[in-house]
Amino acid sequence: MKKSIKLILLLVVASTWLFATPVTNSTGRQPGDAKITFSTLPGKNGIEIKVKKAEAGKAIIIIYNNDGTILRKDVWSHSTVLEKGYVLSQLEVGDYSVEVTVNKQIVKQAIHVYMEGSNKTFILKS
Repeated sequence: MKKSIKLILLLVVASTWLFATPVTNSTGRQPGDAKITFSTLPGKNGIEIKVKKAEAGKAIIIIYNNDGTILRKDVWSHSTVLEKGYVLSQLEVGDYSVEVTVNKQIVKQAIHVYMEGSNKTFILKS
């Protein structure tokens, strides 16, 4: 009888501990977190921005020049995976920045546009 009572108490304690631990999703990220990546377009004339979000919502992409003037602003919405390319060949030689805002998370990427021979190209700065 004592062994069965000890076993029952052990099961009650174990089940309480099991259900008391916090639950996270499979990626370990919080619901508002997003993964934002920058890469070059296949023709190397621009950048591609990818946003993988834990939940659907909107993302705001703003391209600024060196003076802080907004050159382009896009708003994406209603998807958990977003991707879009931006051709930079129309920009003047100089420094620019791209700001991506997703669920109160802000990521900035600096870009430098320059001439390589007769072709305009760019580099993603660290």
